[in-house]
Amino acid sequence: MAKSNVTFESAGIRIAAHLYTPDTPAAGPHPALVVGHPGTSVKEQTSGTYARRMAERGFVTLAFDAAYQGESGGLPRGLEDPAQRVEDFKAAVSYLTTRDDVDAARIGLLGVCASGGYSLSAAGGDHRVRAVATVSGVDVARQFRLGADGTQDPAVFQSLLDAAAQARTAAARGEDPGVMPMFPETAEQAGALGGEHGIEGFEYYCTARGEHDRSAKFLAWESVDKLAFFDAFHAVPLIGPRPLLQIVGTRAVTSWMAVDVHQRATGPKELHWIEGASHVDLYDKKEAVDPAVDKLTDFFNSVLQNAR
Repeated sequence: MAKSNVTFESAGIRIAAHLYTPDTPAAGPHPALVVGHPGTSVKEQTSGTYARRMAERGFVTLAFDAAYQGESGGLPRGLEDPAQRVEDFKAAVSYLTTRDDVDAARIGLLGVCASGGYSLSAAGGDHRVRAVATVSGVDVARQFRLGADGTQDPAVFQSLLDAAAQARTAAARGEDPGVMPMFPETAEQAGALGGEHGIEGFEYYCTARGEHDRSAKFLAWESVDKLAFFDAFHAVPLIGPRPLLQIVGTRAVTSWMAVDVHQRATGPKELHWIEGASHVDLYDKKEAVDPAVDKLTDFFNSVLQNAR
């Protein structure tokens, strides 16, 4: 398996990506996967893990930094623009179709966490995508509005909208609008705010377990009002008859969103549970990632082989 640095354009923004190519010989071009990362993450973290593992299974894989994040271009830094994130997936598919080592008729999407939702939206509107899978997939807009477990007090999001409005006004006046930090200073504070899910997120992004210098751990404030109207699941019925696989942990507080998607899907669909795994366990823990990769390999081998 070889890794190389590549770039492509997404709505005029330069996107940085890692391309993984398998060592296994093939009679012709390989099937390929676009792999998207969680919010504020980068391609060197969990999306890179899955891209590498799937390349070892015979797929050309492309893990990219979303626009405004990581090594990709775009200002302001740390912007979470749902429309752009969906466009990034489509642009990644376009890039793969130009490669001689990729079978353009066998391209799938794989989204982790927030990219799970974005990959569903992209697949719904792009018929070049032949199959889509998510790992700990969420609609990040729902997570902001309703909380990771769906029980958040509506006043919390209203206060975020207030802060976003104030930031826009400050920017219009030439002042520094600041940014929205995604993590507190300690794991204890993260637990007080988000329970076990909050602690696990802190441990992955803010400690040696998974942190990376280019993972911003903040959002530009205007991300909040862009997320206010977005619905990652709106296009789910359009994915059928193409197949959909969702992989979730039985302990994931976010799993209610995967259940929602499963109920909306109109084509071949599977909700696959990893016993004992939390949302964040599926980012990097071997006991969760290994069975997830096995399931993804079986799924994409089956559905992309029949996509011609």
